[in-house]
Amino acid sequence: MPHSVGDVARMSGVTVRTLHHYDHIGLLRPSGRTAAGYRSYSDADLDRLRRILGYRALDLSLEEIATILETGSDREHLQRQRRLLLRRIDRLQRVVAALDRELEASTVGIDLTPEEKFELFGDFDPDDHAAEAERRWGGTDAHRQSQERMRSFTKQDWQRFLAEQREVGRRLAEAKRAGVAPDSEQAMDLAEEHRRHITRWCYDCTHEIHRGLGDLYVADERFTATYEELEPGLAEYVRAAIHANADRAGA
Repeated sequence: MPHSVGDVARMSGVTVRTLHHYDHIGLLRPSGRTAAGYRSYSDADLDRLRRILGYRALDLSLEEIATILETGSDREHLQRQRRLLLRRIDRLQRVVAALDRELEASTVGIDLTPEEKFELFGDFDPDDHAAEAERRWGGTDAHRQSQERMRSFTKQDWQRFLAEQREVGRRLAEAKRAGVAPDSEQAMDLAEEHRRHITRWCYDCTHEIHRGLGDLYVADERFTATYEELEPGLAEYVRAAIHANADRAGA
């Protein structure tokens, strides 16, 4: 069934002016014209428009899209778009994982040079996320204690903190990978190391506060992604180990 340019605009969310432009540059020429000379789009034209919009969402230029669409089947285009999206997701997840490490530490007022921040944290400035840390933990004793401690951190302090954090995460991931039960002595001991790491560097992390952090690792997808990057299902595993350790301490 043919579709008018207005129909295509309504279905796709693309303006009529944009469709006219695509026609003018040869990117999407309608298959036919009505007796009155109006553009008439076929279902195949709509499929091509979907491919175009998919590549536009990946920030490709119209010239690049035109070249890509010259070759390949619809399936090949879908596969290419999927690969490009997965690469973008991977990049974003790495940025989010780094951000989550900063949020977890409530990092505000970091007294480091730009070069040192880049070396430690990658291509983002942790000070940019102080507002989020303030929103999440502001006004709490833990937040105030964390601010006081971390403001005095040197570059070497941050290196030791991050290295220790990564080591605890690595050992938790290895335990899960080896099939160690989260309520076993080994997993609970690792959870206790995790709690003591926070207490040593950030704030006095009680077992109840730690239990809440465990819940956060699963409830907040940003924290979940940090652990999933180490081992699939690790966020749930860490939560279960933290809860088991808190129960053990209470008993």
